[in-house]
Amino acid sequence: MGLTARFWGVRGSIPSPGPTTVRYGGNTPCLELRTSTGRLVVLDGGTGLRPLGNALMTELEEGRGWEGDLFVTHTHWDHIQGLPFFAPLYREGTLRVWGPCVHEGELERVVREQMRPAVFPIGVDRLTAHIEINRVDERFEHSDGFELTAIACRHPGGALGYRVRDPAGGGSVVYVSDNELGLGADRESPSE
Repeated sequence: MGLTARFWGVRGSIPSPGPTTVRYGGNTPCLELRTSTGRLVVLDGGTGLRPLGNALMTELEEGRGWEGDLFVTHTHWDHIQGLPFFAPLYREGTLRVWGPCVHEGELERVVREQMRPAVFPIGVDRLTAHIEINRVDERFEHSDGFELTAIACRHPGGALGYRVRDPAGGGSVVYVSDNELGLGADRESPSE
């Protein structure tokens, strides 16, 4: 079996639960990908990351660690606000967070800031899981059980799109969440 995809969140800006969003869901962006070897790749960490984490907790064996890769397209709130509520972070494991950085260390600062005591009761340093923060730019290519290529998008503050390919089982997915089209659209590259 090749690459599989499951959307856990598709809304923009704010979560919008309720009867009018039942068909597509009310959570903000989060896409789960599984490679043919079972590798977990998550694209964006909006509020959809919470139900994904809850589903993963039912799969995890007691006492065994876990690992996964989270690629954020950009650090606007609706693409990262699910991270503090991702249940696997509160047990042994590793989450590699990848994303664009206009300035060195910015992604790590943003992740830490959303979990500082003034806004969330549990800080990053108190998590059981280990979080690795990694920079991605528009020339980024990754190959470790899956192939990932990043492309620059037009979005205020910069954003990336991703193409993920499963070389072992076949299949690929292109994910572009926020991208303003048209001749007058501002283009801010994450690497500028």
